[in-house]
This record gives sequence, C-alpha cells and structure tokens, in this order.
Amino acid sequence: MNNEILTITENRALTDSVYLMRLAGSRGENRPGQFSEFRLEGLFLRRPISVCDDEGGVLSIIYKTVGRGTEQMKFLKEGDTLDALTCLGNGYDLDAAGESPLLIGGGVGVPPLYMLAKELIKKGKKVSVILGFNTRSEIFFEDEFRALGCSVTVTTADGSYGARGFVTDALPETASYFYACGPKPMLAALCEKASFPGEVSLEERMGCGFGACMGCSIMTKGGAKRVCKDGPVFKKEELIW
Repeated sequence: MNNEILTITENRALTDSVYLMRLAGSRGENRPGQFSEFRLEGLFLRRPISVCDDEGGVLSIIYKTVGRGTEQMKFLKEGDTLDALTCLGNGYDLDAAGESPLLIGGGVGVPPLYMLAKELIKKGKKVSVILGFNTRSEIFFEDEFRALGCSVTVTTADGSYGARGFVTDALPETASYFYACGPKPMLAALCEKASFPGEVSLEERMGCGFGACMGCSIMTKGGAKRVCKDGPVFKKEELIW
C-alpha cells in the first residue's frame, strides 16, 4: 500500500454517467486487478476505485456517478489533487492465464481488465474480451481493447449493439482461463456456466480498504475472507453464491 498525492490531468465523460480520470504522480507499482482509495472533501470514508491503467507515472481510473463521492469527483478539474491509497488488494493471477485467456467485463467492471489485457499481451498471450452493457449508449473502451490487439465481443441486454443478451450468452465453449469483473449476478452466472477455470473480482462496501475494519468480509469455502485484503480477486471455486 502506498499513500500518494496525485494531480488530475484529465477528467472527462465517456458516457452520461461514466468518467475517465487520469492522475499524475503515480509510482507505477499497481498490478492488474488492484484498486485505489481516494479521500474526498467532506466525506469520512475514502472511495474505492479499480485501477484501469498505471503507466509512465499516470494512474487512470474509470468511475460511475452513483453516490455523493463519485458525484463530487466528476466536478474535479485539471490541476486539482487527490490523496490516494494505492496498490490495494491482491490483483489478478497472470501466471494462471494459459495461452488463450478470456477477459469478461460488465459495465463498470470493464476498467481493471484493460491493464490486465495489456500485461497479458506483453506476455505473448492471445487475449479475447467480452464486454457487456445494458444498451448502446453505455458502451465504453471497445476501441481501446481492439487497439491493444484483443479479439472483442460486445453484448447489450437490449440488442441495440453487438450481440443481444448477456456476457454468459457469448461464452465460448473453451478458453485456457477467464478473468472477470462486474455485477455480482453476472459473476455468479459466469462461474456456474463456464466449464474452464477462472477468477473474478468482487465489489463490497469497504471501510478502511486494507483489511483492518473487517467491514467487507464475505464467507468463502475457505472461511471468512476480506474482499479488500484477501481479494478483491478470488478463484471461482472459492466462492459461495
């Protein structure tokens, strides 16, 4: 865990409710699947946000405006600073990928998969990506994944773009391994349907973000685990849905 003061260099809308923020001053030590916690004025608890990318001293995050914290974040401007705890959580296990890993993201579960895809491609893996959204207007980062060299499938629940249905409807029969992040119902359905091994990143309400308060504990087949410290990434066979 690092405590860093980061300076905003960009904060722009990707959709009506999803924003991309880039912050300079990062030590560049985040791993794919880790998250950061940001202190915001007037709010007691920091807000946890997954890391989309961390390269060249610039930390990139993507957030959705769903409450007081993220609503406040969208009004921050270039030059403003944020107090951040970075390098939190365990991150994805890149060594488990095999030769043809599949990355599956739903909504704002998509961002941490971008950095993961970059790192897997550097390792020479053939990366496929399934991105799931409710409707066309919610889609973001499709082009960015294609630019990395990923094979990309987009699904929309209403059929307004790409394949109609959910990410589970687009699952291939086989892949060497899967990595996923998204809403809990999506992850539960994915773990049930996928015949190949994989891991998922969970989201829970967090107090401290580094394992001290126990507020984000869940029950797994191996006993109680803290999502912020023991996770947020768990192997699919560990989880109780």
